[in-house]
Amino acid sequence: MTAQPVVELVEAGYAYEDGPAVLHGVNLSVPTGRRVALLGRNGSGKTTLLRLLSGGLRCASGRLLLEGEEVSYDRAGLTRLRSAVQLVVQDPDDQLFAASVGQDVSFGPMNLGLPEPEVRSRVAEALEALDITALRDRPTHLLSYGQRKRAAIAGAVAMRPRVLILDEPTAGLDPDGQERLLDTLGRLHDAGTTVVMATHDVDLALRWADEAAVLTPEGLWTAPAEDILADRDLVRAAGLHRPWGVVAGEVLRAHGLLVGPAGGPRTPEELARWADAAARPATLPGPAPHG
Repeated sequence: MTAQPVVELVEAGYAYEDGPAVLHGVNLSVPTGRRVALLGRNGSGKTTLLRLLSGGLRCASGRLLLEGEEVSYDRAGLTRLRSAVQLVVQDPDDQLFAASVGQDVSFGPMNLGLPEPEVRSRVAEALEALDITALRDRPTHLLSYGQRKRAAIAGAVAMRPRVLILDEPTAGLDPDGQERLLDTLGRLHDAGTTVVMATHDVDLALRWADEAAVLTPEGLWTAPAEDILADRDLVRAAGLHRPWGVVAGEVLRAHGLLVGPAGGPRTPEELARWADAAARPATLPGPAPHG
């Protein structure tokens, strides 16, 4: 059974003033409980699509649906949308504005008119989820880049959205910072949050996402991440390269080390585990389920 979409773009299009269409006839459904990677080259329209999906931009054509109902762009409609869908932009300095982390994270819940005890509870919950409770009173301008990323995400998490949308969340982070952020997103997903992530990192998308949506000049294509990222022509049309794990899986199959429907290793670490086991079984096992 297909999961009911939380939010959905139907035949959506958008063009900036005095410019050509950035998106045209785009269909994107975000089902409950999925991890969706949005991929495309720089300038392909990923950020525009995310802003349409979160209500930051209004569709020039087509419709935005929330739980099957068309979104109205009046105050009530946008409040309803932003209570369910939150966008975190790529640069945290475009999102953080309050004097301290705690004040910044509390802004969204306070803007909903929630009682003060509920606001405090949401702030504490979001800070803990992002592992930045100790930074509650820290001035935002004294945070490191990675801490600012986490604070910006905490502000969105405090709204308790059903869908959390992130634009290039790992950009600018060192490898350790990337892993810590992915662990955090994993915990949020396990707690019931649907996560959409825009990225041009195909290796990250393969290891992290359940589904991938790939933007090409001809349109948007969606499918299970492992299937769509193995499509040579589509990946090339999107200006991307095939993930490391897809190529590794092809090599394993060519040498008879991978048979049946099992996918190949998604990371070098998975391949190393396979290599350690190679001397024991005649056929290597499939990788452990990701997530």
